[in-house]
Amino acid sequence: QVQLVESGGGLVQAGGSLRLSCAVSGRTFSIYNVGWFRQAPGKEREFVAAVSRSGATTLYADSVKGRFTISRDNAENTVYLQMNSLKPEDTGVYYCNPIESMINRNALHAWGQGTLVTVSS
Repeated sequence: QVQLVESGGGLVQAGGSLRLSCAVSGRTFSIYNVGWFRQAPGKEREFVAAVSRSGATTLYADSVKGRFTISRDNAENTVYLQMNSLKPEDTGVYYCNPIESMINRNALHAWGQGTLVTVSS
């Protein structure tokens, strides 16, 4: 059974940066493409970024392109999301999850607790 533990969230002013981490346990980590998602208050969960099994391919939602960078360390079973130039609209709970594919980004496992990011204006 895969377990997902997100961390690194917090309160930051607009224009600031945060680095989120996602620890994945329970299966061979390197077999998964992994995505980051977020859910703002009162809104549906949305896709943010994805990284392929090897880390060679990344994808981003248009709203974060050029500001966020996803990466992974297969030796540490961890995926990262570096978030720069944060905006108030980036506020939400951030989740990670292995995904079906880089095209069909459906989550494969139960969601973790997520980590809360709050960006003040």
